[in-house]
Amino acid sequence: MKKDNKTKSSPDMRFIIQKFSVPLMFIIICAICIPLSGLSANMLINEIVTRMGRNAFLILSLLIPIMAGMGLNFGMTLGAMAAEIALIFVADWQIVGIPGMVLAAIVSVPISVLLGIFCGKILNEAKGREMITSYIMSFFVNGIYQLVVLYLMGSIIPIKHGAIKLPRGYGIRNTVSLLSMRQKLDNLLAINIGGVKIPVLTFIIIALLCLFIVWFSKTKLGQDMRAVGQDMDVARDAGINVERTRIISIVMSTVLAGFGMIIYLQNMGNIATYSAHSQIGMFCIAALLVGGASVDRATIGNVFLGVILFHTMFIVAPKAGAAITGDSMIGEYFRVFVSYAVITVALIMYETNKRRAKKTAGQQLAEAQKAEEAGAAAGTTQADNAGKEKA
Repeated sequence: MKKDNKTKSSPDMRFIIQKFSVPLMFIIICAICIPLSGLSANMLINEIVTRMGRNAFLILSLLIPIMAGMGLNFGMTLGAMAAEIALIFVADWQIVGIPGMVLAAIVSVPISVLLGIFCGKILNEAKGREMITSYIMSFFVNGIYQLVVLYLMGSIIPIKHGAIKLPRGYGIRNTVSLLSMRQKLDNLLAINIGGVKIPVLTFIIIALLCLFIVWFSKTKLGQDMRAVGQDMDVARDAGINVERTRIISIVMSTVLAGFGMIIYLQNMGNIATYSAHSQIGMFCIAALLVGGASVDRATIGNVFLGVILFHTMFIVAPKAGAAITGDSMIGEYFRVFVSYAVITVALIMYETNKRRAKKTAGQQLAEAQKAEEAGAAAGTTQADNAGKEKA
């Protein structure tokens, strides 16, 4: 009995370690780096809370395409670009504070919807290759964004205020100030507990999005997305419009990413016009994977665990690098390397598991066919024997 228990528990432990290998690795990295960084507990908690309020909404926008079986949506960058264009207009119109943020969110929606429909239609032509296609799509749309912001704004698209225009009279400056909006959302209803500032309203908005995702997953459309994510052919046979459902999931993700980018930039207090969106998709996806998500499965819990672990590493790595080597850039290089490494490992594990599942299914089918052939052969033999006995 004891041997049986050991044989049962060892595969379970192996499965748990394999499933949570990335979070466990980050827990170990953080446990090593936190003492070396020399940061106080108060400062570290304050930074983590700030980053959670800044990033959680963006990362939550990735969950709906995963539900629809479209993997990690690198195309969320399109929503971030839509939000930046909206914020540039609002900054030019001199609408400040919370009203400016609300207006930016409203302006970003039609841009996000158009980009989401475009992206969704392209991804429908690249079924099974959605992640790499959305990654390349983000570069393509970034080129259009650069054209609009660098040449069309101020020359064709009216921009009144010279403070955000380049000296030549058209094009937007490298940095657009959002001081009139800086942390307006975070400071509204904020409370201070033991020196840690908690942006209550920001967390309420994030909590509402979490509730929306839970509710949405139980609706007819949410169930359709789950069915499409599990098997497109079966979903199509069940009468679900697969292509339309996939496009809706990308549109929703793009719109939510736009809202998340507005929350992100109001916390930062400025827009790095040509680079703010460039790494946002990569870091959000890396944080989600660090939380224990995979290409085909992610939960709200993965989002918050990922934010805590990934951003703790981001905070302490430069200080720990400086303490170990005397050069803080070592920590900077390390955290960028880890971001790409986590995504690479997740994709390798996904492909490995996919091939393993395919191989197992093939073996099971072969065994079933053998059993069926053996049963047919036994039936034939019995019939022959019965015929001989009668004769």
